[in-house]
Amino acid sequence: MVRVRVEIRLKKGVADPEGDNVHKALTLLGFRGVRGVQSTKVFRIDLGTKEAAAAKEEAEEMCRRLLANPVIHDYAISIEK
Repeated sequence: MVRVRVEIRLKKGVADPEGDNVHKALTLLGFRGVRGVQSTKVFRIDLGTKEAAAAKEEAEEMCRRLLANPVIHDYAISIEK
C-alpha cells in the first residue's frame, strides 16, 4: 500500500473568500501579526499499489478528473512514508 498526499490550492489571483474570512476573524480576535491566510485542501489517499511511481501517476489522474479544477487550482502530490 502507498499513501499519497494531494494538496489543492487556489491559483494566484483567484479570490479566496474562506481565507479572507479567517484572516478577518483572526484580526478581530487580536492576532495583529497575520498578513494573509490562504485556504488549502489536503487529501490523504491510500492506494493498493506498492510502487510510488504508479501511485503518483494514479493520483495525477484523480486530480485531472475530479479533485482539482485546472482553471482555478494548482495541486501538489507527494508520497507519504
